Amino acid sequence: MSKKNSEKNKKKKIETIEDQWKYEIAKDLGLLEKVEILGWGGLTAKETGRIGGLITVKKKQLKNNKTVEG
Repeated sequence: MSKKNSEKNKKKKIETIEDQWKYEIAKDLGLLEKVEILGWGGLTAKETGRIGGLITVKKKQLKNNKTVEG
């Protein structure tokens, strides 16, 4: 890895609600340890698709709740 990429990866990223959900869902699916060891790139397409699908469900639920309340 080049020095530039190494420094870029060390920068702190602002965590979004989707990032928080991603970790919560990975934990619920029993994948958090795998993510901690291998990183997100170590997951299979099926595993990442499952996480992405569940994030989409949460977004839709949040949107529907706002519509009903507002």
